[in-house]
Amino acid sequence: MEIELTKENYDGEVIKSNMPVLVDFWASWCGPCKMVAPIISQIAEEYNGKVKVCKVNVDNQGELAAQNAIVSIPTVILFIDGKPVKKIIGAHSLDDYEDAIDEFI
Repeated sequence: MEIELTKENYDGEVIKSNMPVLVDFWASWCGPCKMVAPIISQIAEEYNGKVKVCKVNVDNQGELAAQNAIVSIPTVILFIDGKPVKKIIGAHSLDDYEDAIDEFI
């Protein structure tokens, strides 16, 4: 399951999380974001209970995008103990995302 992040739930879901958090920054008009969406959903299923998967619609949550220095989408950031440890910019394969996660968990 993917959690939609807002400025109201961001700290609780990401910064204060006891488990690693993968955050996908996306927009509905972004073609590469649409290609990445099913991959992110698959990661949410595969890593259920090990990694929390969240999404941020940058059009609706510009503050969160700015706070995380998002300049291009899709951007996926892995947070450990509330701190960003890996940033992946652009559309990538499932293997690329899995390798990034597996490096830290």
